[in-house]
Amino acid sequence: MKSTYVKEFSEIQANNSILIEGLPGLGLVGKIALRYLIKQFKAKKFAYLYSPHFPYFVLVNSKGNIRLLRGAFYFVKNPEGSNDLILFTGDSQSQTIEGQYEISEKMVSFAKKHDVGTIVTIGGYRMETEGKPKVIVAGTNQQILDKALSAGATVSETGSPIVGTAGLILGLARFKKIDAACLLGETRGYLPDPLSARSVIEVINNMFNLNIDLAGIDKEIEEADKMVVRLQKIEEKLAVQAEETKKEEDKKTTYIS
Repeated sequence: MKSTYVKEFSEIQANNSILIEGLPGLGLVGKIALRYLIKQFKAKKFAYLYSPHFPYFVLVNSKGNIRLLRGAFYFVKNPEGSNDLILFTGDSQSQTIEGQYEISEKMVSFAKKHDVGTIVTIGGYRMETEGKPKVIVAGTNQQILDKALSAGATVSETGSPIVGTAGLILGLARFKKIDAACLLGETRGYLPDPLSARSVIEVINNMFNLNIDLAGIDKEIEEADKMVVRLQKIEEKLAVQAEETKKEEDKKTTYIS
């Protein structure tokens, strides 16, 4: 494999589609959001994206079968006949700068081929926050920015970089004349953050009137909160043990004059 390519194994008839992208990143915000959308819409997988710029290992399942790292496209047909959905997520982001550009360009070209009129990318925005995480938005034009702001997002600060596929897709989408916005959920970033993903999904839901049921992700948030409590207890226990060890060492210290 010398370059990134998309392998389609099922035909779709897309109508004025919206492409929503979310890859692993800070807090796994994009990955969690896309996984939830795919499940909620019972989306149909129709294509894989392979690239030599993904990490150089294979995944092994419980039966011992292996596969290359990849991205996957899913399709959701809108029964009302407008704004079908194409959802994209994957195992990893590119590990090279060249690969970030190559994969992003391939995705934008693929979007153009399938009548995508709007692209939304999802990522995390590192921030120590209390309560409900905010969603930061950047976009290719004022129209899509206003749509996101009306849906509950907050505009990005001037000069803020958006690193990786989530940002590059926006830059490349302008060359294909596709409207695009990036939604970044505030997150501490060091643990999977379904609460941040929920905030992003809410904004998407409001932007496109998708009628997404959020009850399932609320359960994920409860489980994540329990994990944080368990980790805090472990950290407290380790801190106490470290202090006790230090006191014992101090008692053993002798001085030779």
